[in-house]
Amino acid sequence: MKIGLFFGSFNPVHHGHLIIAQHLINETELEQVWMVVSPRNPFKLQSQLLDEYQRLHLVHLALDNNPKIKASDIEFHLPKPSYTIDTLTYLEEKYPKHSFSVIMGSDSLQNLAKWKSAPVLMEKYPIYVYKRPGFDTVNPGCKTLHILDAPLIEISATRVRELIKNNKSLRYLIPDSVIEEIDNSGYYR
Repeated sequence: MKIGLFFGSFNPVHHGHLIIAQHLINETELEQVWMVVSPRNPFKLQSQLLDEYQRLHLVHLALDNNPKIKASDIEFHLPKPSYTIDTLTYLEEKYPKHSFSVIMGSDSLQNLAKWKSAPVLMEKYPIYVYKRPGFDTVNPGCKTLHILDAPLIEISATRVRELIKNNKSLRYLIPDSVIEEIDNSGYYR
């Protein structure tokens, strides 16, 4: 099975994430997208993140049992911080019948050369890039690079967290099931 790995903090997950994941299922040969919740992103401050299990739970709620998009906690069981190349190596060993690709925005593509084992990553794995405004899609040396014009909605998790802190409505920004859980649990207050 061809699986695209969509890595992220998903802090919290929002409709922008879900639209990109579904677009990849609809418009590429990927058979599933796994939304890999990163317990600790080496490029982000840990203090700004909701607990990884709570973020994973929100992703599960958002997906509403979609058979083509899965929430993954695979990085919870690997050394922290998580590095994409290590996760891919682990997944290849655990699931030898699957082939894995990486999904990222063009903002991440600009930093790809700085990632751990970037030359191996760019040589060995297909990379799907969705364009983000203000970020070029120049190939940094990837053997297999797919540039996509995915529908983009200007929603950021940072903005969602600001709205929560200011008691503003999240309607239409994140799934209702996620809103309900955030409200009931007092997340991001």
